[in-house]
Parts: sequence; structure tokens; C-alpha cells
Amino acid sequence: MLHQRSIGVLNRFFYHKQHFTSTVTKTNSRFPFKFSRFTAPKVLSMATSHSNRLASEQSPYLLQHAHNPVDWYPWGEEAFAEARRRDAPIFLSIGYSTCHWCHVMEVESFEDEGIAKLLNDWFVSIKVDREERPDVDKVYMTYVQALYGGGGWPLTVFLSPDLKPLMGGTYFPPDDKYGRPGFKTILRKVKEAWESKRDMLVKSGTFAIEQLSEALSSSSDSGKLPHGVSDEALRLCSEQLSENYDSEFGGFGSAPKFPRPVEINLMLYNSKKLEDTGKLDGANESQKMVYFTLQCMAKGGVHDHVGGGFHRYSVDECWHVPHFEKMLYDQGQLANVYLDAFSITKDTFYSSISRDILDYLRRDMIGPEGEIFSAEDADSAENEGDTRKKEGAFYIWTNKEVEDLLGEHAALFAEHYYIKQMGNCDLSEMSDPHNEFKGQNVLIERKDPSEMASKYGMSIETYQEILGECRRKLFEVRLRRPKPHLDDKVIVSWNGLAISSFARASKILKGEAEGIKFNFPVVGTEPEEYLRIAGKAASFIRNQLYNAETHRLKHSFRNSPSKAPGFLDDYAFMISGLLDLYEFGGEIHWLLWAIELQETQDSLFLDREGGGYFNNTGEDSSVLLRVKEDHDGAEPSGNSVSAINLIRLASMVSGSKADYYKRNAEHLLAVFEKRLKDTAMAVPLMCCAADMLRVPSRKQVVVVGERTSEEFESMLATAHAIYDPNRTVIHIDPNNKEEIEFWEVNNSNIALMAKNNNAASKVVALVCQNFTCSAPVTDHSSLEALLSQKVCAS
Repeated sequence: MLHQRSIGVLNRFFYHKQHFTSTVTKTNSRFPFKFSRFTAPKVLSMATSHSNRLASEQSPYLLQHAHNPVDWYPWGEEAFAEARRRDAPIFLSIGYSTCHWCHVMEVESFEDEGIAKLLNDWFVSIKVDREERPDVDKVYMTYVQALYGGGGWPLTVFLSPDLKPLMGGTYFPPDDKYGRPGFKTILRKVKEAWESKRDMLVKSGTFAIEQLSEALSSSSDSGKLPHGVSDEALRLCSEQLSENYDSEFGGFGSAPKFPRPVEINLMLYNSKKLEDTGKLDGANESQKMVYFTLQCMAKGGVHDHVGGGFHRYSVDECWHVPHFEKMLYDQGQLANVYLDAFSITKDTFYSSISRDILDYLRRDMIGPEGEIFSAEDADSAENEGDTRKKEGAFYIWTNKEVEDLLGEHAALFAEHYYIKQMGNCDLSEMSDPHNEFKGQNVLIERKDPSEMASKYGMSIETYQEILGECRRKLFEVRLRRPKPHLDDKVIVSWNGLAISSFARASKILKGEAEGIKFNFPVVGTEPEEYLRIAGKAASFIRNQLYNAETHRLKHSFRNSPSKAPGFLDDYAFMISGLLDLYEFGGEIHWLLWAIELQETQDSLFLDREGGGYFNNTGEDSSVLLRVKEDHDGAEPSGNSVSAINLIRLASMVSGSKADYYKRNAEHLLAVFEKRLKDTAMAVPLMCCAADMLRVPSRKQVVVVGERTSEEFESMLATAHAIYDPNRTVIHIDPNNKEEIEFWEVNNSNIALMAKNNNAASKVVALVCQNFTCSAPVTDHSSLEALLSQKVCAS
């Protein structure tokens, strides 16, 4: 029966692949079951007296389980050999250190002596940090999604000794509840099935892996997307997102609501294209949806008003009550979309939110050598010395706390942030269905500041200053609370996303009006400082996680580099960050490194015959799937980012190298033709990439001059001031030998431009498109006028 069921379900998976790929994020919520809800334990504990093999690991998540009574193994040959020796099935548990439900299952099951005995007697138990081994997680998450229609963390899978999946799920309570089997029941049933139906289980698992491998490694013989596919994909994705738009609360979909920046990327990209082709009504409509969504998110509880940055997602439709963990990959992408909104509107509301995110990272998430950490937990102790943790304890407030702290401004602050005596988690039936936050308040802005300032008889500036000072007071008190766990693991891919946002901010924020006043938690960082932060983070990756001899990356770092090699996302996201670091003012060696990393990425992951990139190198035999990922979810897919990287690189270099990059981008996109046609909403960033490839001639802005001059900085900021995703900015100091030599090798036209426009004490800019360049301009206002000219897109 299991074998027959797996055939049917897998067939449905291949047909409806988008449904299942998106479900993984939807089910990783406060309620990880798809069809039922239950009251979560209100507290989480911190540790016991046992010790196991995980004590010698470096992953924060594995170390959290190092003192469970479960005889845990890390992923590796020692565990596999033990399973073969005992002829026992493997119990595989995958999670990450800031995962709320992973903590719940640990307290309920993995710290329980009775359950630990069952696991130790009947199974070989392996614990995996999904952030450390995304390749392992991908195999078994895909299996669980395919068979059961959803997934999430903790991921629970039972394997044969040769690592074939037998059955799986996500969170299980320890005992039978709500008509669902508990973890103890599951363990007994798996043991019985292993003893009585082993052949069928193994056969089913082998079949599942074979089918998944075939379905997830598409290829293309043609090497090119048919004409019209890119236009249609962009239109279809925008149309589907618009149909899912929530006009009351913003966002594209229903609760739980995740900030999915790739959706904003698509809508802004499409609006620019509509604007350039004279379709202003459609452009304005797309922009309105984006701006309202960004405003609702920033005003909601999913935004940490006191400390800056954004939480993982909102459990309700109004962006109010979040799941409180903070992830680096969200911060980097969200800072970028708020920067994009500012570059279009010049509204400092959006630039302030991007600063809010970046200042949070700068203050709380950057290590001594510039490395950027991964995440902060949702859970923390309510009081110093407590041995148990509670979700959101660090971030929530009682009305009395606010009154005592803020005195004369308490009423103003409470009205602005909807703070109530009985607690404010009442805006939706989904906000707090089990009264976990009774009497507590999650800050949310529901009042218009101008109206409130008028009501209190003060200027808007004074009103905002008072709010800022109140937030500062709350922040200082919050610092004395037990802090959530910091996952100080450094992940290359996520650092790449953050490097991009810091670099871009360094120039885009120069478009803010002079004399603008910032209020806490925004601190008014000089834009140039953000470029320095980006460069320092990139230097850490290069110094600690890159082998200059093999040209290979490691995936992560904590105390020392991880055993895991770099994966596709590490290369793709880092290359993207390096391209931004160079284009927004960084030195030429960052561009050179990006080119080197692209060569390594191609040698390790590129399917030279079938097109596209695999997610791993295929060198680790314990990883049973090598897939070509395309889904742009909470993080963009490595293939989508790679396609854009290749297009950008092709616009910088010339000759056979440019042709090679463009050919690989074309072949990659051809691999996902069906996806672009049938389920464009699953791949919004890939839709942008497909359209970018069809742009007849990408605009080039070339800035020539002394790098250290103020005018050079000003000209570079102007080059980036207007939103244009189909623009490449190249800057060159004609007196810098390293730069001239780089361009002579990679694009002699750029070197020639630099030599011909080397004017003493002047900075020169040229705008090139359709194989012609403008007359050189020598001041930023002339460059701004050139870039503002409308050129109709094809």
C-alpha cells in the first residue's frame, strides 16, 4: 500500500510542484500542522546533565542538543556505519537554532528519558542543522513535501541505513492528541514496520528518491527560451500577485504572512517596464500595491519598532503578532526593497526603514572582524536566572510597564502603538487564539502621525522626536532583559544578501534631503559607513571561508570554517553581493573576485549539457539528490540569482567572455521554461531575469575620475539615484594601474574611455546604450538629466 500511495502522491507532486514548494513556508508557523491547531507549551527549558557526541560540534543548533539523553550523532559516516552495524533505521531530526517548534519538540521529547530510551534502543539518531547542511535538508524536506503536502521545521524523517527515506513529518507532540498520533506512537509503529515490512519500505523510499531526482533535475536541449515567454511570464506573475493582493492590510496572500521580498522585486520591475512603455496606469497600480504593503509591514508588529529589523513573519493577516525570530536573509532583502521604494519615491519613510534594518544589523549582528551573524531566537527567559524560555518575552510590553517608563508621554505612546490595559493581540482571531499573550502588547502603529501631532497640539517633528525618545527608553530597559539566543554562525549566502544592501545603501541614501532628522532606533549613520561595513564583511568571507588555491568557498563559519563546502546559493548570493559592492563604489578587486567565483560556480554546479545549476557539487555520496532549485521563496533561488549575475557580468566584460555568460543565462532560463509558463508566481525573480535577458541593450553608466574626490562620490551616487534594474555602473580611476589593467584584459572599450576622458581635477561620466555613448558630462546634475531621459523598452 505504501508503495502504491507514494507513486500516486509523487505524480501529483510533479504536477503541482509549486503548491508543495510554497507550502513549506506556510506550515512553518506557530501552528505547524496544516489542518489542526493546538495550544503550544508556554515555556521552553534550557538543558540537562547528559552529554552526547554533539558536544564537540560547532553549530549552535547541535550544541543546544548536546546534553539531551538522546544518543545523538551528527550527520556523517560514523552514524551511517553504526546504523549498518546494528541493522537499525535512522531517526533524522532537522532544525535550526532559532526555530520555536524545534525547541518545543526538544523539551517535550528529546529531554524526556523515556522517549530517549526508545530512540536509543530502536534507532540511530542523527541531528542536522538545516542552515549548516541545506543540501541534506533539501533531500528530506522535498520528500516530506511530496508525500504529505507540506513541510516545516523540525523536520522528522526515518531512514534506512543506506539513507533512503521511509516515512516522515514535522513536529509531533509526545503523546496522541487531537486524533493525531504522538511521537511515542510513531516510534513504535516505525519499529514494527521496519521489522515486518522492511522490503516494502525500502523499495518505496528508493522509488521516491529516483522519482524526485528525475523531476528536480530538468534540462533543456534548445538552450534558449522561445520568443514571448519572458514577456508572458512577467505579465502572468504580476497578474497572479495582483489577484492575491490584500487591499486591506497589504501583502500578496493570506495569513500567516511572510515578507517575501522577491514579490516586491517583481512588482517594481514590472512597473518600471510598464512606465517605460507608456502604460502609466498599470505602473501606478503596481506601485501602489508595493508601497501600501511596505507601509503596512513597517507599521506592523512584524517590525521591531524598538530595536529595528524585522521578525520572521506574522501569524495574522494584519502584520501584527509575529513569530519573533529575526533572520539575516530577511534583513538583507528587505533593506534592499525599501531602498528601491525610496529611489523611486524619494519618500524618506522608506529610506528610514532601510536605515532601521541596517542600523539593527550594525549594532547587534556584526562580529569583531566584520562577519554578519545568522539569526536571533524567538524565545527568551522572562527574568534573569529563569531556566525556562517563552516566545516573544524580550519584545512584548504590559501597559503598566509603558506607563511607569514613559510618564507624561505614556498616553501619547500608547495611543500611537495601540497599547491596551488587557493587551492588544486582538486585531484578528489568528493573532493569539490561545491567549499566550494575554495582558501583553506587541507594538503596532495604527494612527497617522500627522493627525496625532495635531491632536496633541505639536508639530510633526516634535511628535516624532517624542516617539523616538520613548522608543529609546524602552530599548534601554529591554537591554536589561534576558536576551534571545544569538546564532553567531556566519553563512556565506546570507552575508552576500546583507553585503548587497549595505553597499547599495551607501549611494542610494545620498539622495535623502539635507538636514533630515532621524529618530531612534535609526541613528543617522553616514552612508559611506555602510560601504565600509559591506567591504569588511566581504573581507571576512574571503579571509576565512575562501581557499585562494582551489578558489572554493566553505559554507559557514563558527569559531572555524565548517566541514560543509559552499553550495550554489553561497556562490550565487556572494557574487551578487560583490557585484553590488563594486558597482556602488567598492574597489576593482571585488569585481575580479566575483568573476573568479563565477568560474568556480560553473565548474562545480553547472550542467553544461542540460543547462542550469545544481544545488550541490555531487561530491558527497550521502546526499541523495542533486536538484536544480527554482522556487523564489523567503530566499531567492540560486538559479534565479545566477541568471541575473550572468546578465550583469555580460554587460561588464566584452568578447567571448560576455557571450559565454549570456549563453549560460539563456540556457539556464530555458531549463525552467515550463515553470515560467505555468507557475510564474513561484519564480518572480526568475521572471525578472528572463525579461532582463531580452532587453536589447543594458544601459551602462561609466564614471571616470579620481576615486578619492568628493565629485567622484557625488557622480557615483547620481548614477545610482534613479531606480533602474537594467543599468550597469562601471567606475574607473585612470591613474589606478590595477584598474586599467583589469579593463584592458576584460573590456578594452572601458579602458579606452578612461584614457580618453582623463581630465585633470574633473570627473567625467558617460551613458552608453544601443552601442552608442552620450557626450561626456562633468557634473552630477547633467548626469541626472541624461539618466532621466525616457528610452522606450522593446
